[in-house]
Amino acid sequence: MRTPAEMIVGLVLCPCGLLLTLTGTLAPGWRQVSLVPDQPMDVVWEQGIWDICRERQSTHDRLCGQADELGYFEQVPVRVAQGLMPSSLVVTLVGLVVAALGVRCWQPEPRHLVAGVAGLVLLLSGLMSLVPSSWYTQELWALPAPPGSTLTVGYSLVLSYLGSCLEILGGLALAVSFHHCCKERRAPKLPPTPVTEAGPSSSRAYSNPWDVLEDEQDGHHWGRSPPCDSDL
Repeated sequence: MRTPAEMIVGLVLCPCGLLLTLTGTLAPGWRQVSLVPDQPMDVVWEQGIWDICRERQSTHDRLCGQADELGYFEQVPVRVAQGLMPSSLVVTLVGLVVAALGVRCWQPEPRHLVAGVAGLVLLLSGLMSLVPSSWYTQELWALPAPPGSTLTVGYSLVLSYLGSCLEILGGLALAVSFHHCCKERRAPKLPPTPVTEAGPSSSRAYSNPWDVLEDEQDGHHWGRSPPCDSDL
């Protein structure tokens, strides 16, 4: 049996979403702060959920591990992202393992119930990463920043959004397997058809009437049917 299309879509989208979410979680680029007063014009501050980096665009000098002087990491959206983003990665890995056991490309028949459960797990992981990304975007301009600076969305936040959407779509695709599971349960199970084997003398042909009489005398033909005119 071929692997259903929805399972293939789920197994393609969810690993891609996992890679994007992992990059967005680790990279310090959720918010960019530029045109900071009393700083050179080409200095850009990149803030993530774990680190703050300072980069000078003219020389491409980048220095991470900057001190959090404004209490950026103490804000609730950043704290929530620090908790939910790694949890989402762990749940995604668990969902992919369960999905591999349900799809079972090496077996003739997939396990639709297990694949559907994996879809729900992956859907949950996508929502877990989408919530902090959305909340951070809403509070982007309210988080502490130097007065008079310019705030823009960083690439890590965009990758987190894309990864969350891919995981949600992949989870929904795998959850369609519940439909196949319900169809299998509703389908009536027919009893196996008995196979009858022909006797050893059922295909015997007679060439003359004397063979029929000899067969009857030996007792080979009794219990089946009397000889027909065609046998004679």
